[in-house]
Amino acid sequence: MDLTVENIAKKALSLSLSSRAYLAEVLLESIDFEDDFIISQEWLDEIHKRCREIDNQDVKLIDGEKALRNLRKKYEAI
Repeated sequence: MDLTVENIAKKALSLSLSSRAYLAEVLLESIDFEDDFIISQEWLDEIHKRCREIDNQDVKLIDGEKALRNLRKKYEAI
């Protein structure tokens, strides 16, 4: 098996969207260089729950700019 970065990337890109997202999460966690930045288990559970909701399409994602516009509209009236 040829384990060059290029070959691994090529194979990874052929995975499903949710598998690529999971792989990206695992890889990013592996290079976390802020050892003093501690995330509680509750926050980790919440992060994983939200990632599952996105992967399963249980939630509808909206553009960040649109979300901010909606919030501004909502709170301008107050």
